[in-house]
Amino acid sequence: MRFRKIHGAGNDFVLLSDLEPDDDKDWPKEAERLCARRTGVGADGLVISHLVSDSPAVLEITCFNADGSIATMCGNALRCSAWAAHHDRGFQRMSLHMAGVVHEAVVADDSVWVTAEVGAILPRLLQTVINGRPTWFDSAHTGTEHVVAIVNDVDAIDAVMVGRLVRHHPDLAPLGTNVNFVQSAGSQALKIRTYERGVEAETLSCGSGAVAAVIVATMRGLVARRAVTVHNRAGEPLTVRPHDDRPNRTQWVGGPVTNTFEGVLV
Repeated sequence: MRFRKIHGAGNDFVLLSDLEPDDDKDWPKEAERLCARRTGVGADGLVISHLVSDSPAVLEITCFNADGSIATMCGNALRCSAWAAHHDRGFQRMSLHMAGVVHEAVVADDSVWVTAEVGAILPRLLQTVINGRPTWFDSAHTGTEHVVAIVNDVDAIDAVMVGRLVRHHPDLAPLGTNVNFVQSAGSQALKIRTYERGVEAETLSCGSGAVAAVIVATMRGLVARRAVTVHNRAGEPLTVRPHDDRPNRTQWVGGPVTNTFEGVLV
């Protein structure tokens, strides 16, 4: 079984494409095994891509987090899947189906773009104390649960400790949430750190988190409702911009994709 190790702006995955019908495994357990950093390939998630149609180009994408849970939305997994479909089949525009939601995808020269659907936005959902300061978290659903705190300096925060506490906050039970810390980084720019549910760690980049950050930062007046650069821990920024046809409920998120290496699973 051939695989790709691929990452979208630092968010890395084991990607399997066009599996044979008899390749039926316990995929949650396989995700845990393959994503293990010391004993497996090492990744934030396992992504399985199935070709549904090539005219028009339609793919079904399933993403398992490193702990074996299913991701209802993963922007970088979608972007990596689109890159692979472009590389293997020449698709430039395609529809990607993940957890029952249809996402548009476009592969450009130096970036891959996918759409994220924006759901409920809840200001001041919960409060906690970070470095001695009371801090509010706003909630923005971008295909999966996210909370966002606007802070003065993301680098001064213990993102793992605080992220884990907020992710398991009783007010957010039973699903929990992804946790984002965001600061202004100049005109139409943000800096972000994200603790991801399912990975249960800080990741170098999060596509749906970048969208949530922009939604909340726009609501808070930090940025205007146009393209925003979101700087992540990987040093490979993502760009978030409104969809031309559905600017109030759909955002594009785009950035680089890197095919790190390929191999065979035994």
